[in-house]
Amino acid sequence: MQKLVIFSGAGMSAESGIDTFRDSNGLWENYAIEDVATPEAWARQPELVQRFYNQRRKQILAAQPNLAHQLIALLQAYFEVSVITQNIDDLHERAGNQHVIHLHGNIRLAKSSAPDICKESEHFYPIDGWELRLDRDFAEDGSPLRPHVVWFGEAVPEYEHAQQIVRQADIFIVIGSTLQVYPVAGLIHHIPKHCQAFYIDPKASHAAVPKQYQLIQKTATQGIAQLFTQLISS
Repeated sequence: MQKLVIFSGAGMSAESGIDTFRDSNGLWENYAIEDVATPEAWARQPELVQRFYNQRRKQILAAQPNLAHQLIALLQAYFEVSVITQNIDDLHERAGNQHVIHLHGNIRLAKSSAPDICKESEHFYPIDGWELRLDRDFAEDGSPLRPHVVWFGEAVPEYEHAQQIVRQADIFIVIGSTLQVYPVAGLIHHIPKHCQAFYIDPKASHAAVPKQYQLIQKTATQGIAQLFTQLISS
């Protein structure tokens, strides 16, 4: 069975009503990055950071997987599918995708806010509902729980794992990513020479991806619907 790898970004979830970070009126226009998405922000104003991610979690819980999420799940009947996502929502999982790697974390999980915890010993706590509270929710080490989200300035623990998967891809689909966030955007350069590669985005351009990629200048749902028929009939 061929290995099909999906690399999804914020545009994937935008059609489910989840705010993006970089588009007009996106999240970063309403909040300064340094106030809500850095370890320094947590050290300085944990209440603000917790409130920001509580609201994001509440929005995500109210959202539903869209057609693109659902069609990717259906591709599992035809290919060995792995999803590598920049998104912190769990819409891929809720659509039925079995193998999902979250490069930037999963907002439905929490972890200790104690610094310098090594990846091997890190423990994740499922969040019941949308709210984490500083006065109630603690890790086993006694530290307040923080969102399982990779903040600016932090390492991306799953990056090497994602690289390994991309290097084995027979089919690689980039969908809904501006490819502006590094190091994860560098994954597009790790596909093998034989790989069929596609870039789905309304602004898809070879200025962002190598010539090996076929451009599909459509939204996530439109692009995957078009590609789904092509892939299962080839």
